[in-house]
Amino acid sequence: MSGTRLTKWVVAVPMAALALATIYPLVFTANVAMKTRHEYVLDRFSLFESLRWDNIVKAWTSVGMSRYFLNSVIVVACSVVLLLLLGSMAGFALGRLRFRGSRALFLGILAALFIPFQVIMVPLARIMAGAGLIDTYPGLVLVYVAQFLPFTIFLMTSYYSTVPAEIADAARIDGNSVYGVYWRIMLPMGAPALLSVGVLNALFCWNDVLIALLMMPSAEHRTLMVGVTSLRGQYSDNIPTFASGVLIAAIPVLVVYLFLQRQIADGVTAGSTKG
Repeated sequence: MSGTRLTKWVVAVPMAALALATIYPLVFTANVAMKTRHEYVLDRFSLFESLRWDNIVKAWTSVGMSRYFLNSVIVVACSVVLLLLLGSMAGFALGRLRFRGSRALFLGILAALFIPFQVIMVPLARIMAGAGLIDTYPGLVLVYVAQFLPFTIFLMTSYYSTVPAEIADAARIDGNSVYGVYWRIMLPMGAPALLSVGVLNALFCWNDVLIALLMMPSAEHRTLMVGVTSLRGQYSDNIPTFASGVLIAAIPVLVVYLFLQRQIADGVTAGSTKG
């Protein structure tokens, strides 16, 4: 019995320390955002004296975080919709249909996962500039889709490979075409994996700085994370305002994790075992 308790403590203590290390930066940021600049200079680690929303309001209105937030919502929403549509179709084709070259195509997509964005950054920027897509929403959406589509296809292929072939065969016997099988049967069955990969891709796009900075150089079209990065230089002498911008960018991610953590875990594990 003592050995079991010791094992629990050995696991619980590091996990508690890890949880505390993860939560503390967010708590510290929220605490700083509620302070005045004078209070922060006097003691940055003390608790705020009262709830003050002035810094958050200033970051949202005067600094332009509201515009950056809207830019991120537009880009992330369009990117995720395209990723889920193209990724689920390709995953169904590679996971359930057998055609010449399907294996090689899947391996090629898998290999694309290991190519760092920095390797293709310069030629990609030249191509997008030549096409007139720099500093446009479609340009950033296309780059996000190209960057994260291999991961989406890989996950959806793994999931659809676990679906029993008898389900698709029965749908074909009932008169469904290949598109009918996908739209009426496979797409609804892939909801757990679609939810998982959709949330993950949304977080990837939301948290991105490098691609957005490359594709959206003007201040008007900045995404939220690029806007937060720019605040560090503009408000280096006013850390509470900078902390407010960081808090605005972190809250949507935190909400997604709090409300969809079970669905994310179910979707990730759904395609890991053969059904």
